[in-house]
Amino acid sequence: MQSDPPPSPDNNARPGGSVLRALWVCVGTVSLALGAVGVILPLLPTTPFVLLAAFAFARSAPRLRAWLTDNRVFGPIIMDWEARGVIAPRYKAMACTVMAAVLLGSVLGGLAWRLIVIQAICMGGAAAYVLSRPSGTRR
Repeated sequence: MQSDPPPSPDNNARPGGSVLRALWVCVGTVSLALGAVGVILPLLPTTPFVLLAAFAFARSAPRLRAWLTDNRVFGPIIMDWEARGVIAPRYKAMACTVMAAVLLGSVLGGLAWRLIVIQAICMGGAAAYVLSRPSGTRR
């Protein structure tokens, strides 16, 4: 009589693992799509979406993560962040510009002042974090 092999340690072996894996793949795919649009459309920041995609793919699809880190456009962003916590000056400028544009659009659009203050506090915190990260390029 042959015995069954031991269960695999991957995500699919756990109850609900395949559902969680599918959720992470969806998060990664949507994030990567938004990041790709951000390469073309400067109003959409690329870096946070690409980093989120790498994070999601690391938890669900190692081959997609490897493809992403090997990509000539997205790979350096991920590698800089993971190696040294670096955000390139270009991406810092883009992120802060987009946040300022959205805040200005809210003011010009007549959004309630309370919401504008909340938005300004949140975006100010995000901008402070982005600007506090080291700048640099790949070595």
